[in-house]
Amino acid sequence: MVRRDALHDIDLSIRFKHGVYTILLFVDPTKPFSDIAEELLETLQERYPDGLATSAGSPKTALPESPLQIDFAVPKVPLDPSQGWIPLDVMKKDTPTNKGLKDNDVVAFAFKPADADEDYETVFEVEFPRFDDDEEEDDFMDEEE
Repeated sequence: MVRRDALHDIDLSIRFKHGVYTILLFVDPTKPFSDIAEELLETLQERYPDGLATSAGSPKTALPESPLQIDFAVPKVPLDPSQGWIPLDVMKKDTPTNKGLKDNDVVAFAFKPADADEDYETVFEVEFPRFDDDEEEDDFMDEEE
């Protein structure tokens, strides 16, 4: 597994979300997003070499070959991520600090094709657990008894 040698007091814990997956990474707030994308991709390649699904039962999407194919977004409404995502227009030297990220923030990520041009609009698909999922599971268990 990808591991940093040491955690620092200034590191931020960021929850990176894609589909049904959440990847918790401790990131140096002064490092560029290119480094964060590289660490995220290495973690995904190790943990999910067959790709990621956006929802339970959906086909898996292959992981990108390059960290440059990863786009990031933050919630439109921080306390209600179901309201959608605002893409982070990340430039080469942008860091979590200058993009306003804080400890325990949620950041969506999505993959774009290697041949995507600058007009390509990335779609960020993130699923959060719902209470009715638990109820459906309970109903299913009741039917089996």
